[in-house]
Amino acid sequence: MDKLAIVILNWNGEEMLKKYLPAVMHYSREEAQIYVADNASTDGSLNLLAQGFPECNIIRLERNWGFAEGYNKALRQIDAEYYLLLNSDIEVTHHWLTPLVEFMDAHPEVAACQPKLLSVFDKDMFEYAGASGGFLDRFGYPFCRGRIFDTVERDNGQYDYATEILWATGAALMIRSKDYWDAGGLDGRFFAHNEEIDLCWRLRIRGRKIYCLPESYVYHVGGGTLPKSNPMKTFLNFRNNLTMLYKCLPDSELRYVMCWRWFLDYLAAWQTLLLKGNWGDFRAIYRARRAYKRWKKDFSADRTAIQQSRVVEDIPGQYHFSVLWQYYAKGHKFFSEL
Repeated sequence: MDKLAIVILNWNGEEMLKKYLPAVMHYSREEAQIYVADNASTDGSLNLLAQGFPECNIIRLERNWGFAEGYNKALRQIDAEYYLLLNSDIEVTHHWLTPLVEFMDAHPEVAACQPKLLSVFDKDMFEYAGASGGFLDRFGYPFCRGRIFDTVERDNGQYDYATEILWATGAALMIRSKDYWDAGGLDGRFFAHNEEIDLCWRLRIRGRKIYCLPESYVYHVGGGTLPKSNPMKTFLNFRNNLTMLYKCLPDSELRYVMCWRWFLDYLAAWQTLLLKGNWGDFRAIYRARRAYKRWKKDFSADRTAIQQSRVVEDIPGQYHFSVLWQYYAKGHKFFSEL
């Protein structure tokens, strides 16, 4: 068994691999085995890997399984104590792995962790996808230390301390292989978006801890597969977020939260249309609500199993306030103001 396997899931990411894989190899090869799991790319990714990175392990998947199931299928083929799921558009730094590995070795109660995520384009700014650790509000809206909705903070060292979080970003997620499989792995039905939050929440329910360790930092391009305003991304985010809430919320909160989400989701749809003229996202939110209603029954057994695994009721990082109210009504744009 290897100590650590860094696994990059790739789909038609030849240019990202060409740009960012060399640093991963240079700064990580002594501490980890490096894998690229290819989701049946049709570009030159495999040729690039074979010719330019012969020391990199390649896992060839027979079709594009998406982020969640792609990782599940790849990780089943890897024997390691720790997995590190790494996006292909991540620029790593010198000694980025050491704080992560040392912390996990010293804290067996911790299932997963993430480094601080900064932007490739402005290295003094946090990056949207995970910033310095993720949380959820009362109604399932994710936010981070360093990013609330579209407001991304400048990194002035304000969050440069290790802290317990609810979810770690899938862009650079280090996780014990045992915890990954004990919790059931990523939910492959999600395809992409919210899948790492769902996994981390299930781990927290089981009493396991998640941390952000800003001593380690990396730079992220972000939006490498789908642009931020893409209707498919909107659809997946809304559908998967609702499904995650159904799976993970305790019985005492489920009905209340879902009633509010019905109202808030349709409010978001009409706001998107009337204020922004965005028909694509308007339709995507309606489609997501219908899709959730259709497939909700397929997750009833998952919900039962997750609730039976619950050892923690009040999970740190799952806040009881509305971040929508904090952000739009009270004008609290920064995490430190919440």
